[in-house]
Amino acid sequence: MGSLFRSEDMCLAQLFLQSGSAYDCVSELGELGLVEFRDLNPSVSSFQRKFVSEIKRCEEMERILGKNFERVKIEAFERMLWRVCKGYTILNYSEVDGLLEDPDTVRLQWAAIYVVFLISYWGDQIGQKVKKICDCYHCHLYPYPNSNEERKDVVEGLRTRIQDLHTVLHRTEDYLRQVLIKASESVYIWVIQVKKMKAIYHILNLCSFDVTNKCLIAEVWCPVNDLPALRRALEDRKSGSTVPSFVNRIPSSDTPPTLIRTTKFTSGFQNIVDAYGVSSYREVNPAPYTIITFPFLFAVMFGDLGHGIIMALFALWMVLYENDRKLKKTRNEIWNIFFEGRYIILLMGIFSVYTGLIYNDCFSKSLNLFGSGWNVRAMYDHGGWNEHTVRSNSFLALDPNVTGVFNGPYPLGIDPIWNLASNRLTFLNSYKMKMSVIVGIIHMTFGVVLGVFNHLHFRRTFNLYLIFIPELLFLLCLFGYLVFMIIYKWLFFTVRDSQTAPSILIHFINMFLMQGDSSQPLYPGQSGFQVFLVLVAVLSVPVLLLGKPLYLYWQHKGRDRLSMYRVRILFLFEGTSLDSHSSSSDSQSEEFDFADVFLHQSIHTIEYCLGCISNTASYLRLWALSLAHAQLSEVLWAMVMRVGLRVDTSVGIVFLVPVFGLFAVLTVSILLVMEGLSAFLHALRLHWVEFQNKFYSGAGVKFVPFAFSLLHTSFENEGLL
Repeated sequence: MGSLFRSEDMCLAQLFLQSGSAYDCVSELGELGLVEFRDLNPSVSSFQRKFVSEIKRCEEMERILGKNFERVKIEAFERMLWRVCKGYTILNYSEVDGLLEDPDTVRLQWAAIYVVFLISYWGDQIGQKVKKICDCYHCHLYPYPNSNEERKDVVEGLRTRIQDLHTVLHRTEDYLRQVLIKASESVYIWVIQVKKMKAIYHILNLCSFDVTNKCLIAEVWCPVNDLPALRRALEDRKSGSTVPSFVNRIPSSDTPPTLIRTTKFTSGFQNIVDAYGVSSYREVNPAPYTIITFPFLFAVMFGDLGHGIIMALFALWMVLYENDRKLKKTRNEIWNIFFEGRYIILLMGIFSVYTGLIYNDCFSKSLNLFGSGWNVRAMYDHGGWNEHTVRSNSFLALDPNVTGVFNGPYPLGIDPIWNLASNRLTFLNSYKMKMSVIVGIIHMTFGVVLGVFNHLHFRRTFNLYLIFIPELLFLLCLFGYLVFMIIYKWLFFTVRDSQTAPSILIHFINMFLMQGDSSQPLYPGQSGFQVFLVLVAVLSVPVLLLGKPLYLYWQHKGRDRLSMYRVRILFLFEGTSLDSHSSSSDSQSEEFDFADVFLHQSIHTIEYCLGCISNTASYLRLWALSLAHAQLSEVLWAMVMRVGLRVDTSVGIVFLVPVFGLFAVLTVSILLVMEGLSAFLHALRLHWVEFQNKFYSGAGVKFVPFAFSLLHTSFENEGLL
């Protein structure tokens, strides 16, 4: 059974198709969509393959079924006549109005399609050239008499012929109409059948014949779990052949394509991962974790209860009507992008509702659902406030150390009283900045841990000790310790210690400088512990840089010594030559270039060590975009909605209607669309760069099965259909 966490196990198989049943077998495989065919004739051009004549017949049938009449290229025709005849022609043309009959099909067409040319030339040789050019442009030639009497006779003769033709056409008109009506009912079925036939013959051209020309041999990539279904499909499509078609699994050293089965819910998130790069064969797939982390990081930057509800309702409407053909099949590419990502938008809206509750932010306003935990009356009773104090000061600070002022944290999210505080931004900036760092370090650490599953699956246990552990130690000893200091200060320093609380930034800088802090330490023994962490982080760098290259070099030398030892034993006991065994052992041993491995590991080490610093700073975009979204929402409320609410006249309600309409339009266009797109792109970057580069290579090739349902996405992109 396929798994979303890792691509499916693939195998290379040979199909032996009998000539009589090959077409039916390939047709059945196209209906099932199980296998991807390999080209066994790469050196043969497309015009020299076996079934090229059948493909041309299909193309001719497609042209007949889907013929589009286009305007003739007047300028190209005139230019060709001028160049070939060297100016010895005079060309006049005029477009014909009304309806005309096509001489080939005897069907009425708009006259704008047809143009009448009058060409005058000198000499028989130029006349021959003019006729050849007209034949190339599929022009119908008519003689032009010299005298007026001859022209009148020709016109009279043509009128007589036209009357006879009209008589015949009127008699057969009813019959033709009936035939066309029946054909119109089946024309779409015929088009689909022709496209399927053309695709089948393209696949048959990828196969090779055996020496007897009675059997076609094809090589396909197939999921191991689908091999029984493949065998049943070949057995069911015998078409009366005495020898059945069969499949044979063959070993291969080529890297198989990547197949990850998705549903309509997970396909959008898988497309986000595949846009960065298709996962390598059997590599850990980030998509299952992206289902949660992507909308969450988006919501951290977009956190607003009201905006999240609007986004979730819009996505829910698309989900409920996802089977509506008007929504699924449109020519608007922007709408198609939104519709394909409806489940992503739904989760982004739901997570934005959650973060909006945590931020207590709904259209830039706070919701007082449970009552504030701050009490101003306590400052009068125990803090020394009086009426004169309030009137003589523009700003007053509530002291949480005063009894009764702070009664405990708000049950859900941020206390609504902060929406009225003058130092609101100072508090929110500190909170969101620290939260961004914590979320970023956890996200990157999770990415490093996911690399363990790749090392274990590919049986590279030495990477656990030489890559995973040094990377994890470097990240946690430096930036994991920063998260520890943030949480430690939150837990052990109360409001009573706010005046003497140490600065985390100063302690973190002194940690790298290995200097003791003259101020109050966070905990006893802090200086020694920080020196130990820095030393561990520094020592992990040479292990990360030299460990893997030296181990592979030692492993390669050990294999060489072992192979030479075996050759000498064979020489002593069997008497065979050393040269033959040494050459065979050299061919079997894998090539190893120490300089190449060392250079690659050096680049990885530098990128990782510097990336830990830059990536941690990159997660501060969570704080920056959250602040920008909140401020834009507040500005929009203050500049638009507040103006309408302040009108207290009798016509205020009438004035409020257009103001609310303007507020709604600006909210959707700026805060939902523009800000939502900005947060989406930033969340995309955090997953592609900061998260996936810790464990994900993305160097695979996507599995593209031969399936009739994928004709428009695969064969048309290759120009085959």
